[in-house]
Amino acid sequence: MKELLIQIIQAIVDKPDEVDIKLIEGEEDIKIYELRVGDGDFGKVIGKRGKNIMAIRTWLNAASAKSRDDKRTVLEVIE
Repeated sequence: MKELLIQIIQAIVDKPDEVDIKLIEGEEDIKIYELRVGDGDFGKVIGKRGKNIMAIRTWLNAASAKSRDDKRTVLEVIE
């Protein structure tokens, strides 16, 4: 899932080589994906009124619901 998430983000940004996603296994059945992008790409990931990031998070939640893990997933965008 992490690889597909990277591909989706790289298609949006201007500097795809600077996309970095770190997976953190949290306590209490949670997976946290920390996303870092290059300078100037933060706004592209968020999108107008947050539409891009909401769509990505919706996809991530749907994909994690289909997986056999019973873990909730969270995507955090870090500047």
